[in-house]
Amino acid sequence: MSHVAFQPRGPRVEIEADFVVVGSGAGGATAAVTLARTGARVAVVESGAWRDPADYPASVYGAMRDMLDAWGSNFTRGRAYWPIVQGNLVGGSTVINSAIAVRTPRDVFERWQREVGVGGDLAPAVWEAQDDIERELCVEEVPPASRGRSNLLAKKGADTLGYEGHFMRRYIRDCRGDGQCLQGCREDRKQSLNRNYMPEVLARGGDVLSCAPASKISFNKQRAVGVVGRFRHPQTKERGAEFQVRARKGVLVAASVTRSPLLLAASGLKNPMLGKGFRAHPGTPVFGVYDDPVDMNTGATQGWASIAHREDPGFKLETLSLPLDMLAGRLSGAGTALMERIGEFRHIAMWVHACRAETVGEVRSTLTGQPAVHYTLDRADMLRFRAAVYLLARTHVAAGARAILPAIHGMPYRLMPDEIDQLKEAPLDPRAYVAILSHLFGGCVMGRDPAMSVCDGRGRVHGRDGLVIVDASAIPSNLGVNPQHTIMALARIWANDLAAA
Repeated sequence: MSHVAFQPRGPRVEIEADFVVVGSGAGGATAAVTLARTGARVAVVESGAWRDPADYPASVYGAMRDMLDAWGSNFTRGRAYWPIVQGNLVGGSTVINSAIAVRTPRDVFERWQREVGVGGDLAPAVWEAQDDIERELCVEEVPPASRGRSNLLAKKGADTLGYEGHFMRRYIRDCRGDGQCLQGCREDRKQSLNRNYMPEVLARGGDVLSCAPASKISFNKQRAVGVVGRFRHPQTKERGAEFQVRARKGVLVAASVTRSPLLLAASGLKNPMLGKGFRAHPGTPVFGVYDDPVDMNTGATQGWASIAHREDPGFKLETLSLPLDMLAGRLSGAGTALMERIGEFRHIAMWVHACRAETVGEVRSTLTGQPAVHYTLDRADMLRFRAAVYLLARTHVAAGARAILPAIHGMPYRLMPDEIDQLKEAPLDPRAYVAILSHLFGGCVMGRDPAMSVCDGRGRVHGRDGLVIVDASAIPSNLGVNPQHTIMALARIWANDLAAA
């Protein structure tokens, strides 16, 4: 086994394996450990650094610097510039997300079969894989001692309004409720894949190259036979030694929704669907101000959710806590006014929505080879978006909030409980909202028709041998739920298929 971190300029690093996996997030790490368990020699190539809990930063600023792709500076290009949140380190976004485990809804498979002609037979295998993953990664409901007042208030508000809401199930063993998920769990309770699957790959004789962005997939005629690239220093961005990983049996791509299609294009694939079919869960926060302190950073970062409105009108609701340094950027004003508003921090609860948007965008390459996501929510999705904002405000009021802070340009900074109906007429212009994109899908979508997809219903790239997509870029629709559980299950199934071929 070997972990090869940044290598300065010098002789090329060469490794041979049965399989090489590009990326070590939810899809890549799961595929890698699945293959390693079959006895295969696996090499994982990861563009980010390997960080253990002792290396995790104590601030969100540090997390952006050390753990996010491009400091979190990737934005949509369209009507609004909304940031795209993705991890860039061993373990990928599993290190910096809230570890939420949601089983794939049945209607997802039915939609895939109806719209792209594949996936209808995947449900039993996905659910069986999710059973195994839940056992391996200690999926549990947020324990009562770690729920925190923000999560309890959300449950109270939903119960008062009469819609479904629940405490989340997450890949965390005995959560302490320290509210540090976004920076990596320094207490080592979160089961991010740098703490289990990736060490297991090494223990089973595999290799991991970190700080090693892949530049191209190598082919022998139509068969994928390896990956090449050059090491890059995680702080200075200095280019280091070249590397070449040869694969005797296959290459699995899990470089992320924004980077997998670019890697395939740079490797010579001409499929016109590369980068197409981009979808996401755009969302925005709504703040409630309460008489008694909430202290939202006490308790699970995300502990409560509702999928009552997933199908109609199409959104998921969640709690989310942010530290003061990040929350301040979401409160308008400056100087004395801003300081007065920050003074309410302990009394604020922040809840968010994830819109099940049907808008389709595209991932393209810039002149420098970086991803550019072209994406603007259409009117139908903005109506869903606004409806979710209004329901969050209603839920805050039902939980006892004395004021609502909508954080919408063109709306008052503060609304009293009897004024929230103004949100029914909030702007439908995406530029009016402080929003982000999480839960990305597409770019290398699966499908039966090679003219309309990049890979088939088992992740195998059309027209190539030994090349499989194992990340969310293969998913052809918006799930309406947190995707990590689905990504991991698909990666496990498709890796087993490849090993058995």
